[in-house]
Amino acid sequence: MNRFEGPLKIGPIALPHRAVFGPMAGFTDAPCRRLMARHGAGFTVSEMVSSRALIYHDYKTLSLLRAEPNGAPYGVQLFGEVPELMGRAAAAIEGEAFDFIDINMGCPAPKIVSGGAGSRLMLHPELCGEIVAAVKANTSRPVTVKMRKGWDDEHVTAVACAKACEAAGAALITVHARTRAQMYTPGIDLAIIRAVKQAVSVPVVGNGDIHSPADALAMLDETGCDGVMIARGALGDPWLFEQVNAAIEGLPAPAAPNLQARMNALRRQVEEMVDLKGERTAMPQARAQALHYMKGLKGAAALRRACCELTYLSDLDGLIETVFDQQRRAE
Repeated sequence: MNRFEGPLKIGPIALPHRAVFGPMAGFTDAPCRRLMARHGAGFTVSEMVSSRALIYHDYKTLSLLRAEPNGAPYGVQLFGEVPELMGRAAAAIEGEAFDFIDINMGCPAPKIVSGGAGSRLMLHPELCGEIVAAVKANTSRPVTVKMRKGWDDEHVTAVACAKACEAAGAALITVHARTRAQMYTPGIDLAIIRAVKQAVSVPVVGNGDIHSPADALAMLDETGCDGVMIARGALGDPWLFEQVNAAIEGLPAPAAPNLQARMNALRRQVEEMVDLKGERTAMPQARAQALHYMKGLKGAAALRRACCELTYLSDLDGLIETVFDQQRRAE
């Protein structure tokens, strides 16, 4: 049964649902975000973009954040470690079409943390607040933050960082319940999400290891958080949003998609990628997207190898034919 009164909000923005789609570098391009929004993601967020690149109007960086409306609120995620530069980056995109700015304080990639950004910021709660304040001073949109549990087991700083961000004006905080040292290893600490929720008054979204409606409900029940962020679990399975939303809202579970629906979604997503970026750029990226659609299929190992050979859009049609053929033979 739905235990919430009214919608989840980012400042004045009311979200249509409490399950939202998390940003992932290399995956959450405009076609991917559009797909998830069509299936019920409460909001979507761009791939992270560099504050320095935005200041210098790098076209490739700007292309990562530009998107047409897709039916759900849309945020642009910035990363950087210098408050002044983060503020200037926010000012540089003020004329773009988006609904809120999200600040990356969680990315564990070595190339990001080596410069002091991403999850490295979890070592400096005061700096986290200064960055939020600088961004908020240079945008008319709400500002949100995505952070981790902390840097490592000796530096579990999510509560301190969340308090600093709230004091500086953050409208919503998402907590990935692992430290940077844990990267993406299995197992999350729901207690840290609960601790952040109890420490701040703004909405808190929990993130990590949500692959089913049961996972989402467990996170909500055990932490008291206001929403859940789904990322890797939705790749190749955008219907997960429909299932999680139904569970949260106390509605009957929707029917699982059949094979035709799954392949139609893959074909449409890759076609939109090609339309946006051109075949030469899009198809290597489409290989990783296609791999996720092979989950649970008979002969998945061979199908994954075929995904890695996609070069042209026509190759995808051949892959889809092979998928149907293998499933028929398996039956």
